[in-house]
Amino acid sequence: MTETLAPEAVSVPEYPMERSPRCPFAPPQRMLDMNEVKPLSRVRIWNGTTPWLITGHEAARTLFADSRVSVDDRREGFPHWNEHMLSTVYKRPRSVFTSDAEEHTRFRRMLSKPFTFRRVEALRPVIQDVTNECIDAILAGPQPADMVAKLALPVPTRVISDMLGVPYEDHEFFQHHANVGLARYASAEDGQKGAMSLHQYLIDLVKKKMEAPAEDAVSDLAERVNAGEISVKEAAQLGTGLLIAGHETTANMIGIGILALLENPEQAAALRDSDDPKFIANAVEELMRYLSIIQNGQRRVATEDIEIAGETIRAGEGIIIDLAPANWDAAAYPEPEKLDLRRDAGGQLGFGYGRHQCVGQQLARAELQIVFHTLLRRIPTMRLAIPFDDVPFKHDRLAYGVYELPVSW
Repeated sequence: MTETLAPEAVSVPEYPMERSPRCPFAPPQRMLDMNEVKPLSRVRIWNGTTPWLITGHEAARTLFADSRVSVDDRREGFPHWNEHMLSTVYKRPRSVFTSDAEEHTRFRRMLSKPFTFRRVEALRPVIQDVTNECIDAILAGPQPADMVAKLALPVPTRVISDMLGVPYEDHEFFQHHANVGLARYASAEDGQKGAMSLHQYLIDLVKKKMEAPAEDAVSDLAERVNAGEISVKEAAQLGTGLLIAGHETTANMIGIGILALLENPEQAAALRDSDDPKFIANAVEELMRYLSIIQNGQRRVATEDIEIAGETIRAGEGIIIDLAPANWDAAAYPEPEKLDLRRDAGGQLGFGYGRHQCVGQQLARAELQIVFHTLLRRIPTMRLAIPFDDVPFKHDRLAYGVYELPVSW
């Protein structure tokens, strides 16, 4: 086996790959080139293993929906993000993010209540109020204003805090610890410190809600602990996942989405001038397609041999489904490098696909639809206050975005 791989091993590219500083919205060019040849190829990750990288849109959807593809990070061959994730694999309780089949269904059911379509629709006025308050403060404050600190972070953080029942005054604590855990190349020690502090915070909160429940998602989880369905640690793990996913990804999407709209003024004008909820909703799907902010891929492992696109993924081989090249696959989206809010972007994979797709996607969609449209309406003359080349992009995080975005108007 080793002998047959040896000549080929030299040409296996390293993953993750760097984006071009000249095209910071585009996926790494190497991945786009690889996808033109075939929709999956071998790559080498930090620990020297060579999992499959999926770059094609159709192949990605197929594997997302295949029951022979597992998210269980304790399985042999699972391609861990970094040393931290590998070192904590047996210390972390099972959760919706790392379980398959019935176990996954059980966890997912516990999380679905706060994220139902009805509950999220009822939250729209709250999201609108929070957005307007943030924009009021921006307009009343000095110029330039940093859109990350003043809008992109506070809106989703306030909304998810409210929804989970986490005191918003603790947001600096959990944003800091989420950041430690979300470093793209986190060492075991650094990641462990951040994860443990946040996990302990959620354990304490679950215990409080077990004694004094309220109308919020952590209370829903505490109720299940009281009923003996899950342990306090499992409830805390689920709560931690929701807290991080609920503010970090949406915040990054808002920040880099504003920048993409500033760089595409005709598209921004079309969104600003539209009152059609369908157009506004599709605009967000297209921004998600264009920007695909998860830049470490969705990690999986094959439980059986899988034949796909002329290749065989063997049982026990790692799989990395990278959403960015899949969302820029010209076979699915002609001229993918163009931001076109009128294109039908309904099949974009930013939230994943199949049974493991993002549990909070309806909430994220509502936040993005409200924030982009409201901002463009209320500050129509907004412009970047620094040269585009000086914008600090997050190449070193699991979620891509911008560290700050100073604008004037």
